[in-house]
Amino acid sequence: MLSGRRLDLLDPSPLDIEIEDVVHGLARVARWNGQTLGAHIFSVAQHSLLVEAIAQGLRQDLPARGALFVLLHDAAEFVVGDMISPLKAVLDPGYKAVEARVLSAVLVRVGLPATPRREVQALAKEADRIAAYHEAVTLAGFTEPEATRIFGGQPPLPVALRDMLVPWGAEAAKDRFLARFSALSTGV
Repeated sequence: MLSGRRLDLLDPSPLDIEIEDVVHGLARVARWNGQTLGAHIFSVAQHSLLVEAIAQGLRQDLPARGALFVLLHDAAEFVVGDMISPLKAVLDPGYKAVEARVLSAVLVRVGLPATPRREVQALAKEADRIAAYHEAVTLAGFTEPEATRIFGGQPPLPVALRDMLVPWGAEAAKDRFLARFSALSTGV
């Protein structure tokens, strides 16, 4: 990692995780394998911010710990990358095991349980699916019927969140993610 830390992907230690390394990587990992509109990639960091904002809209009383988990739901991708779902489905379960171990190490590093409560995981999945639908239609060239078939019908995105579907540069995504992480971490 840029911090100088080394991370064993098969046995990751929370002590080897630095949030700056996580966010630096997430800001440079492209969603949709980079097949999106815009001058910049749509990064996992920006996607994570969108998912957290959607989750906050779905559950206004979401505690900071829950919101922090949602923000970090894809944190393992800072080292394992963002693999498209159809490919993930056909890979050996070893990939998912590595991804889960890295995510658990990140969560423990920031003071969250290695395995969040089921209702928080379900909220993250729901918000992630809503974000994926809108990303697909707005950025990745999907038609609405095609996105509905894959992601299910989704509610319209609130006007206040639509600007989050314009890809930011890596530094902007990193800065915004770190600011949100800092704001949520004070409540943990």
